[in-house]
Amino acid sequence: QAVLDKMFKDTGHENAYFPLFIPESFMKKEAEHVKGFAPECAVVTHGGGKKLDESLMIRPTSETIIWSMYKNWIQSYRDLPILINQWANVVRWEMRTRLFLRTTEFLWQEGHTAHASDAEAEEETLKILKIYTKFAEEYMAIPVIQGLKTENEKFAGAVRTYCIEAMMQDKKALQAGTSHNLGQNFAKAFDVKFQDVDEKNKYVYATSWGVSTRLIGAIIMTHGDDKGIIMPPKLAPTQVVVIPITKGDEERNKILEFVEQMTISWNGKFSFKVDDRDGYRPGWKFNEWEQQGVPLRLEIGPRDFEKNQVMMARRDTGEKTPIPIEELTDTIESTLDAIQLALYKRALENREQNFFVVDDYSEFKTKIEDPGGFFWAHWCGKGECEEQLQEETKATIRAIPLDNPHKEDGKCLICGEASKERVVVAKAY
Repeated sequence: QAVLDKMFKDTGHENAYFPLFIPESFMKKEAEHVKGFAPECAVVTHGGGKKLDESLMIRPTSETIIWSMYKNWIQSYRDLPILINQWANVVRWEMRTRLFLRTTEFLWQEGHTAHASDAEAEEETLKILKIYTKFAEEYMAIPVIQGLKTENEKFAGAVRTYCIEAMMQDKKALQAGTSHNLGQNFAKAFDVKFQDVDEKNKYVYATSWGVSTRLIGAIIMTHGDDKGIIMPPKLAPTQVVVIPITKGDEERNKILEFVEQMTISWNGKFSFKVDDRDGYRPGWKFNEWEQQGVPLRLEIGPRDFEKNQVMMARRDTGEKTPIPIEELTDTIESTLDAIQLALYKRALENREQNFFVVDDYSEFKTKIEDPGGFFWAHWCGKGECEEQLQEETKATIRAIPLDNPHKEDGKCLICGEASKERVVVAKAY
């Protein structure tokens, strides 16, 4: 959250908070929006023991409540742009929940901006997509594909929806973030106009965008193993754990004093904890910190103390190396960088090894089941073919890539009609 919040603020966005309860009439003002979210809404009909005059929706997203406020805030081109971000919880009544990926209540950030032109709104939409991409790749160590969603898959009420798609270890896709150009749809629904430089009244252009706690699920499913999660060092709450291994009070005091001197210069360089709890064996502690995904473990026993060294263990590879104390701080910093890069490379290699070009629909039906993965496939652009694909294979068009290496003429995988480029097809969470 801290990293993303800084990225938003560095690009001129401000944080605000809007009401949790949204009047039902607000939701009904944008037809496509209410159609898309109605099945997922939790509705409050009573309060204080009495039936409410108007039902309240527990926000599934905040476009409607925010645009009801923008109507009061925007009169002139001088009031634009408005760049607002909200950190909040939302409720969507999921029928089949999945921890971190699809939960009835989840935490997220949602950005809502207002602009004087479509060009400005489009620039904002793509700017946020780049922020999400940078966060996913440089911090989460997860390679993503930037793309455009199809008409069937776009956000309810949007003109265009952009996304980042990631491959998990099981070769399924995960939509890790979305950025929507809403055009003038919400401005028209809530009658939000501004007087332009030429003194003409015009409808405002809008964007919305968000990522959620599903990113935690993405980290777990991209980097985790049978021992637990593996946290990318740049996002790890604890980057280094120090575990003294001692017997007897005299030895314990001597080694703990050694550890205190060793760690005194670490503050501000990387986050660390010293696990000196009594009553737990070293092996138990190793297992606990491995489950939590701490990138580096340092073990210090009597022999290490005598040799003026520590034993360093990497969470990602399990590799253990003795490190002289005088080299320790620099080695920790360089190893954390190496782990961050190694996790990204491993995830990228997994995607590259499981990304296939396919031209035959029967072949695709077989391969999507085994071995699975991402597929470059031609698509004619028709919603009917997209729906047939999903119905027959449970796969979906994940994205029309912005930087498409397969922008070539061909024939639609499903119907055989002309296609101008390949799209990314996969099963998804």
